[in-house]
Amino acid sequence: MPERLLLEAIVKRTLLAPVYDVAVETPLDEALILSARTGHRVWLKREDLQPVFSFKLRGAYAKMAALTPEQLAQGVVAASAGNHAQGVALAAQRLGCRALILMPQTTPEIKVDAVRRMGAEVVLWGDAYDDAYTEARRREAAEGLVFVHPYDDADVIAGQGTIGLELLRQAPVPLDAVFVAVGGGGLIAGIGAVLKYLRPEIRVIGVEPSDADAMSRSLAAGERVRLDRVGRFADGVAVRQVGELPFALAQLVVDEIVVVDTDAICAAMKDVFEDRRCVLEPAGALAYAGLKAWAARQERPGQNLVAIACGANLNFDSLRFVSERAEIGERREAVFAVTIPEEPGSFRRFCTIVGERAVTEFNYRYNDPSRADVFVGVRVHDDAERLTVAQALRDAGYDVLDLTDNEIAKVHIRHMVGGPAPHVAHERFFAFAFPERTGALGEFLNQLHQPWNISLFHYRNHGSDFGRVLCGVQVPDADLPAWNSFVNGLDYEVVEVTDDPACQRFLGGRS
Repeated sequence: MPERLLLEAIVKRTLLAPVYDVAVETPLDEALILSARTGHRVWLKREDLQPVFSFKLRGAYAKMAALTPEQLAQGVVAASAGNHAQGVALAAQRLGCRALILMPQTTPEIKVDAVRRMGAEVVLWGDAYDDAYTEARRREAAEGLVFVHPYDDADVIAGQGTIGLELLRQAPVPLDAVFVAVGGGGLIAGIGAVLKYLRPEIRVIGVEPSDADAMSRSLAAGERVRLDRVGRFADGVAVRQVGELPFALAQLVVDEIVVVDTDAICAAMKDVFEDRRCVLEPAGALAYAGLKAWAARQERPGQNLVAIACGANLNFDSLRFVSERAEIGERREAVFAVTIPEEPGSFRRFCTIVGERAVTEFNYRYNDPSRADVFVGVRVHDDAERLTVAQALRDAGYDVLDLTDNEIAKVHIRHMVGGPAPHVAHERFFAFAFPERTGALGEFLNQLHQPWNISLFHYRNHGSDFGRVLCGVQVPDADLPAWNSFVNGLDYEVVEVTDDPACQRFLGGRS
């Protein structure tokens, strides 16, 4: 189909989508604090204020309202870890049809309960979305149900496109750019189709996490790319491959993709809270994280920018992780490994060099009679000050390793500083991620019950659907083939991190 005709077809569906039977027209809030920080006029499109706290209701209802009476009588089936499930459940409640939702066993109970309260049948299946999706498609065929896709469907995309129509009506000034979180691509495809068809001068900018950037890679390659693995922190956009139709539309309507890391997302969540007093989920704050990164590179201030705040279905337990990482994400905290002399007064001299800056943490354990490796956090204003502090410490004769952007250090090492174990030979370190559900840690440990000795173990659950483990194992060189064969047979993501600088500095390894 020619490009213009494809956009026109989606826009026509969008204009006819009956989403307001269940959805509300969400406000476009000017964010004064965020505007002052970025140097641009910033608005937030508050999709977190939908009845299910997410934009997903629009697409789900648009799809289901277009079904025939016979199809509705058969019922619908969907696979989702949260937001789409709630959209389908509420749509089914309003339309009076059966809804069967397949959700991974790792789905937080708060999301499962929300879907059940709306009258949907919930089946917990597998450890990840792909498992639930496969089972949902099987039940679609076996039971004659209609599958409601979360993003790869023209009606779903059109439903999300109603956000674009609202933006054009609500914006008090001509917009320069709109920032949209990207997972499977349905949201940016719908919004982008409307904006480019009606106001092509508005830039449509997607935002993805650095560990789930399927759209960015696909647009660069000119074809859909499937990721080997995706990060789970922003679970609302943790998609290995974007949809076929969303990708075709994205090639027409997306001007660029901004990729941000976990710390930037945490900082964006804090920024939005300070401005609007609302707590977005990580995927919900993703668009503003991208806006913030993009704005920092612009030479022309005062542009009119919108970020889609697309969801607020947050697992409360994850807030401790967000709080811990937000300061680093805002570049207001620097984290260093610093080697200081093991003698009285060393910490006092260190603090003198740091000056009036606050020390946010100081982790130390006696290990060597002549030197001490400390893990230290320092409050700073920006990256320039971080570099200034590091250089001041080096000028004073300290050995300094900047760990501000080291994931292993921030997730594990800061909680377990203790020094190398001198009597542990052939020690290697591995980072594991396993599905977070009841009994999962015990199952993980049972699988590790092998001839090799576990010399170190640190487990961290930060409220997502995957737990994270740093594990030390004594594996002699001669055993490496057998160990690698064992690891490759596990159902978990695993990466060797023995040579990570934080591990080497604080834990040693491979002695």
